[in-house]
Amino acid sequence: MTIRPIFSALLRNKTAPLLVILQVAISLAVLCNMMYIVNLRLTAAVRPSGISTEQNVFRLAYRPIDAFNSQQNKARKALQKQLLTALPGVVSVASTNQTPFGNSDSRTGIATNRKQTQSTATAGFYESPDSLVKILGLRLLAGRDLTLDDVVDRDDSQAKRANPKVVIVSQALAKLMYPDAPSVIGKPILFGTGNDADEAQIIGVVETLITPSAENAAESNYTVISPVRNLNRSSNFVIRTEAGQRDRVMLAAQEVLKKSASNPATIEADALESDRERRYHADKSLAWMLVAVSVLLLLVTASGIVGMSTLWVAQRTKQIGVRRALGARKIDILWYFITENLIISSVGIALGVLLAVALNQILVSQFELSKLPLSYLLIAPMIFWLLGVLAVIDPARRGANIPPATATRTA
Repeated sequence: MTIRPIFSALLRNKTAPLLVILQVAISLAVLCNMMYIVNLRLTAAVRPSGISTEQNVFRLAYRPIDAFNSQQNKARKALQKQLLTALPGVVSVASTNQTPFGNSDSRTGIATNRKQTQSTATAGFYESPDSLVKILGLRLLAGRDLTLDDVVDRDDSQAKRANPKVVIVSQALAKLMYPDAPSVIGKPILFGTGNDADEAQIIGVVETLITPSAENAAESNYTVISPVRNLNRSSNFVIRTEAGQRDRVMLAAQEVLKKSASNPATIEADALESDRERRYHADKSLAWMLVAVSVLLLLVTASGIVGMSTLWVAQRTKQIGVRRALGARKIDILWYFITENLIISSVGIALGVLLAVALNQILVSQFELSKLPLSYLLIAPMIFWLLGVLAVIDPARRGANIPPATATRTA
């Protein structure tokens, strides 16, 4: 069987093939980008936070309604930490201003020198007088951990804010700030820009610590750990428990803080796993919705191919009968329709790949997505080629099974 007669037949009836070509092209372009977005969303939902064994960690917030008094707050937080540490099943407790996937997200612009007029990045800013490296189980890649000697007390009622002299940064932020430096240990980091910006020294680098909002962008890995003890009235703790003890300890921790409170207060506790689930609930919902739309899109495309092939078989019944009478085998008729469909699908796929790249460029410019990987442009055409063959097999088989006598009698 030669290809030329098939091309001649397609050129005599252009409308139906063109419609299928457009359907395949648009479906492929949309499907490529939707599947890429699905992959990004689902991958982000399981991205590492930097915290080891998240299932053993929870956060605890205590918000009293009494008046602000920095010394009373300092004493109260020390007592609360002591009570929480003494609970059975507790491994360690740290006071902190925020946690990954939590409700609070403190950020600050950072720079590397005072000549900069714009910040190098906006980094998530973790503050704690305790070792978040040990309690969160962060991996320290270089330098040292923060110690009690590094801690400064910050009283927001004072006109002059106390700022730390040393900090730990994430690996992603270190590479962004000093991309060519073999080591960032001892390098300066400025909080803000200009001559008035506070300066600290980088003494350690952790592999990963995600920002509380954990957004789907590189900025989610830009974080700073600062040795600061906040003397505001609210207390925020991150607590690590023994394996399997988290839920029990979570209830006990809320109860012990409630009993120790001299004034009414709001106490809230939640597992980091729950915070992660809430953070990515919308992303997962969007991803599965896109999966459902993609499946429907494939079904619609397949239906279009089946419908076109069925119509062509019905229109060519007499032609099929004549070919059968002249000696054409069933397999010849079957391959005729499959080849015809592959030609149409191939043109649609080629156009679809171009459209997919163009659509991705729009998404990159408008929504800050990364470029579509080459693998999607290789796998999607294979799916559509396979879809085209499967969709045409049944109509082609029915056409091949038409008896020559019946076909030639068709008006």
